[in-house]
Amino acid sequence: MGIKQIIAIASAKGGVGKSTICANLASHFAKDFKVGILDADIYGPNQHILFNVLDSKPEVKTIDKKKSFIPIEINTIFLNSMGFILDNDKAAMWRGPMLSGAIKQLKDLTQWGDLDYLFIDMPPGTGDAYLTVAAEIKPNYVVLVTSQSKLSVHDTIKSKAMFDKLKIPILGIIDNMSYTISTLSDDHVSEYPPLNLEVEIGLKVLGSIPRSKDLANFNPNELSPLFEPIYNELAKITS
Repeated sequence: MGIKQIIAIASAKGGVGKSTICANLASHFAKDFKVGILDADIYGPNQHILFNVLDSKPEVKTIDKKKSFIPIEINTIFLNSMGFILDNDKAAMWRGPMLSGAIKQLKDLTQWGDLDYLFIDMPPGTGDAYLTVAAEIKPNYVVLVTSQSKLSVHDTIKSKAMFDKLKIPILGIIDNMSYTISTLSDDHVSEYPPLNLEVEIGLKVLGSIPRSKDLANFNPNELSPLFEPIYNELAKITS
């Protein structure tokens, strides 16, 4: 059976919470489906940190005369990350061909087994990593993460143009950290001058997630109800 659906979680803009969004969505999908996460962020992998397996390493086995990774399983999610390969205290200073090769090998040499969904936590930018994922991993869909910051919107439009050119369907955008919830009431307090993201970017808004300490301190054992509507819509579209 292999992998039925591959969904890339992407943003050209760094710091918009892409990795946290990816971890939360994968956790919700794992309630009903068999799920894996490939952390392809060569510059700042975070999934192993979010899932609190910072000091773990995937088992390496020789299968068909090739070294293969056995992904770490945590809360029924299968995880492999560039963070398991890179030194925690060293920056990745790799040129394009090395970067592309590392991402391709991480995906191809991991024994994922049969998955309903593989989520790809993409690096920021629109360069070699994206082209590698498009050409070698071939995601079925993309979800873009943005905020209502003008800089974030500008970079998200670039991401949209690139994925359109690569002919990879974009399911929509998740508006992240554009507002907080008042501690004195349930009022939403905007972080930026409000924008109509569907008009500005030209994509459906799948949901809006507030800036929240609870979400920043991701706990794989506690699913946030804020992601439930987004999960329901994505599952309906892709399953």
